[in-house]
Amino acid sequence: MAGLLANLRNTLIVSFLLALVIVAGYGMHNAAWDQIFWQGVFRWLHTLFGILWIGLLYYFNFVQIRKMPEIPAELKPAVSKYIAPEALFWFRWAALATWVMGVILAWNRGFLLEAFTLGALDGFQVPQHTFIGLGMWLATIMFFNVWAFIWPAQKIALGIVEGDADAKAAAGRKAMLFSRINTLLSVPMLVTMTMNQTIFG
Repeated sequence: MAGLLANLRNTLIVSFLLALVIVAGYGMHNAAWDQIFWQGVFRWLHTLFGILWIGLLYYFNFVQIRKMPEIPAELKPAVSKYIAPEALFWFRWAALATWVMGVILAWNRGFLLEAFTLGALDGFQVPQHTFIGLGMWLATIMFFNVWAFIWPAQKIALGIVEGDADAKAAAGRKAMLFSRINTLLSVPMLVTMTMNQTIFG
């Protein structure tokens, strides 16, 4: 068992195999691999990738950004050359996967356009479309920030892309500010994502 758990890849393979057995169990219990079943699958994937994305967002903001000034200069390359690039890899791809699964889930449930128009297509008569649409727009802004601002700036700040000391400092500040914007938007976004399903079903 220790050999399995010592290897992240093997741990994740076993975890996903167990998850797929449970997913298949839900499919058999549902007696049909229908639209409701696929909504469950997409919701699971949306949640899984969302936890990875927002978890890393909170790691960056609650831990790394706050503690970096306290790290001695000779130790900072350990973070900037090894930890941060790896964390940013999972961060940006989890953001993409979360957004894509959310769009697929909304489409599968039949309210993608209604939500993206914040309920305007319904004449603002269906509040769940307005609320989930608000959450979808907040998540879309956050997803856009990751790929258009945070990742390009981090590439400069971390030295993945060439830049002098001033460019790196400016890029680091830009990445931090857009990361803070995403942190600010994340809490209200999560309200809509969690309460909408509970209140409206």
